[in-house]
Amino acid sequence: MIATAHSIIRNAPAPFDAEVSLDYEGRLMRRKRLSCEGGDFMVDLPEVTSLDDGDAFELSDGRQVVVRAAPEPVLVIRGNLPRLAWHIGNRHTPCRIEADRLVIRQDHVLEAMLKQLGADMCRKDMPFRPEGGAYGHGRTFGHDHGPATNNPHGAGEHMHSHAEGHSHSHTHAESHSHAHDHA
Repeated sequence: MIATAHSIIRNAPAPFDAEVSLDYEGRLMRRKRLSCEGGDFMVDLPEVTSLDDGDAFELSDGRQVVVRAAPEPVLVIRGNLPRLAWHIGNRHTPCRIEADRLVIRQDHVLEAMLKQLGADMCRKDMPFRPEGGAYGHGRTFGHDHGPATNNPHGAGEHMHSHAEGHSHSHTHAESHSHAHDHA
């Protein structure tokens, strides 16, 4: 019978029995079969969960398998960081914010925009560990900016619910000419 992980240990202390390397998208899961040097195991978590480098699966056979952030294509960005970070955030793009650089996953549309804004960029393959949500652990999730239908808040106003358990609303101009670039 294959071992199953029903829970995770955040920032788990060593030693570990095995490790599994997952990219940013792969670290968001609820139910999935994974492979590591110790063999396959099944992840069956109670809800969709964002895993961080250093979290560990606690398997039904007593083993602990640590999660490692896999290298993936990213853009390393330097320049006027507050201005560049604002434009990245305005597009609801996950971003790693450091003192001297920003790191996002490679995206040709954002790369062109950032170049136009004067950013210095280079492409790299490295683990992507963006900032977590403002309301606790985990990632920020994008939200829909589609047309408002059956909306008690009035025409043109949109409600947004996030995985962190909060919601907010804002209005858009009637023409829907809005700056969000969902590529």
